[in-house]
Amino acid sequence: MKDILILAESQLNSIAGISEAEVLFQELSEYLEPEDINQLKNVYFYSQSAHSGQFRESGEPYISHPLAVTGILGRLHLDVETLTAALLHDVMEDAHVSKTEISNRFGESVAELVDGVSKLDKMEFRTHADAKAKNFHKMLLAMTQDVRVIFIKLADRLHNMQTLEVVGAEKQRRVARETMEIYAPIADRLGLNNIYQELQELSFYYLFPTRYKVLKKAIKITRSNRQEAIKEVLGAIKQCLEEAGIDAKISGREKQLYSVYKKMLEKHLAFSEILDIYGLRILVKDVSSCYATLGILHNLYKPIPGKFKDYIAIPKINNYQSLHSTLLGPYGAPIEIQIRTMDMHRISEVGVASHWLYKNLDTNPDDLRMQTSQWLKNLLEILSNSADSLESLENFKIDLFPREIYVCTPQGKILTLPRESTAVDFAYAVHTDIGDRCVAVKINGENAPLRTKLRSGDHVEIITAPHAEPNSTWLTYVSTGKARSRIRHFLKTMHYEESIVLGRRLLNQALLSLKIDPKTIDIVQWERIARESGVNSEKELLADIAIGKYLPIIIARRLTLPGNIIPSEHLVNNPISILGTEGFAVQFAKCCRPIPGDSIVGFIKKSQGLIVHTHDCESIVKYRSNSDSWLDVMWGEETAKFFETGIKIIVINQRGVLAKLTTSIAKMGSNIDNVNIESDGAHTVINFTLQVSNRRHLATVIRDLKRIQEVVRINRIRG
Repeated sequence: MKDILILAESQLNSIAGISEAEVLFQELSEYLEPEDINQLKNVYFYSQSAHSGQFRESGEPYISHPLAVTGILGRLHLDVETLTAALLHDVMEDAHVSKTEISNRFGESVAELVDGVSKLDKMEFRTHADAKAKNFHKMLLAMTQDVRVIFIKLADRLHNMQTLEVVGAEKQRRVARETMEIYAPIADRLGLNNIYQELQELSFYYLFPTRYKVLKKAIKITRSNRQEAIKEVLGAIKQCLEEAGIDAKISGREKQLYSVYKKMLEKHLAFSEILDIYGLRILVKDVSSCYATLGILHNLYKPIPGKFKDYIAIPKINNYQSLHSTLLGPYGAPIEIQIRTMDMHRISEVGVASHWLYKNLDTNPDDLRMQTSQWLKNLLEILSNSADSLESLENFKIDLFPREIYVCTPQGKILTLPRESTAVDFAYAVHTDIGDRCVAVKINGENAPLRTKLRSGDHVEIITAPHAEPNSTWLTYVSTGKARSRIRHFLKTMHYEESIVLGRRLLNQALLSLKIDPKTIDIVQWERIARESGVNSEKELLADIAIGKYLPIIIARRLTLPGNIIPSEHLVNNPISILGTEGFAVQFAKCCRPIPGDSIVGFIKKSQGLIVHTHDCESIVKYRSNSDSWLDVMWGEETAKFFETGIKIIVINQRGVLAKLTTSIAKMGSNIDNVNIESDGAHTVINFTLQVSNRRHLATVIRDLKRIQEVVRINRIRG
């Protein structure tokens, strides 16, 4: 082994790009043992040979990229296995080195990491959106198996962003947008603060280059104007802490450009109104010193009300801990102060990666690992409950941008949720079964609707029932990806048989429109189409047709064989019969609320299935161009008992008129779902949501209402 390492060293000294490699190994030697450095040099030589003759778009030898990625991870002081995989992360994809060879040479763990990163590389899909979503789906799966895969991927993306100037403007914007939307938030969620901030800054630069340059220039001017104030504050704080016997390391910090830009957008502020661009970071030895320092600073400078946050007592989702306070400094300029221990500061830089440090911190990172484990568990739930890759991406992005609130369970446990979370989101955060069975909620001891948005400090108690189940209306107000994916999964699973029946009806109609007899489709054809569509069975494909994942006409065309053609004289292509009893499989559009007797048309919408509209609905105009998504539908002879509709009644504002209206509606056999009242002086507008059986029933209800003396006018409400 020693001879091999000496050979690797001698060959290392003879290859191009040695200066970059030497710089890297010099940096790594600050925390790695000599034998580890020698091992990595051997890996480097292997990677350099594998990439021999390959170049990046900039014209540099390709080996410069894995070197840079390893350097980024080395600055986090990560373990040798991760660094080894970083040096090799492209050899499987670009140099066709097998996983077995990597395992034999460098160990199974390294091979698994390299394989995990390789699986994230792009594949060919029908659309860019599909490619992006499926690639993202693979990334989540890889991350849940070993989170170090995403460390390497984030470092890979960071170096690609650092060298993005060599590609065209369109690709720059596309890569920057993907980085801003996906990779930067993941880095933030994992607590990799330095990588997160640099990804954001580079994305901002490529997405909005002019705004970036203008803002950078403005901050440069402001920096020179406020240097004296910062210097004065720093000196005063240092003196006070020394007098109190607190050993502290104090440094100035400047807000990132994107952070300033984001604040300007969110709060509709001009740059001149952003006063807290500069701040101070104070590092002390322990938690008690943090709070002692805070007290001293609040004595020295007046704290601005509402600008104090204790992330030590209640850490952020990524386990970030610190005290934040904004003080009114000299000349009236606010200065943000961050106070934390050295270990808290290290975790703020490396986050969950602290578990894979070459030498762990003195503090036990169990809490961080547990929080990360819970987050990864939530990812697995989102993946398993989402219908497809695009839905996974949608649900996961919801959880990537949490502005946190902190709420309490009846047992006193504090849960962190994204802002805008409801009681249903809380229930699913406690446990999936609690979410599925929730029927009511008490917030701070008071009964409240399940759609109630929670606030920090709320004490929340969920009331469950054994036979309760998720409601489709919950999807209109839940905020978290976990809740959304679980509700959708439950609804799809529970109504699977309904979807199969509708899917078969939709496909049969499409086949008949192509003059194909559905009875002639044999098992071989079904197996072929199922395989090509990525499903396991005919039933699964039919269910997917019903929810709009596949258009029936497209599947019908793929099933076409010459022998299936029906002679035109025998062709019977009836419209789909709508009964209103199809359950989840058929939805009635809220924009026009069709009822039996209305002229109707069907539209297949992705992830929602068959939507029934009235023929004159204004909303369907935008769908006209997509002819394959339209279906002929008609009302069946035996429809459901009730359908939802709405009426608007203008009445003279007199006592007792509402009672007269509701009595009339009940007398005509209609149920009232909702009432909305708006008063306007002499007249009152009352909107009723009713249940009627058909147009004739609705006409009867309206006719009886018109007999009431106070009624001025009645109209049916479509939306």
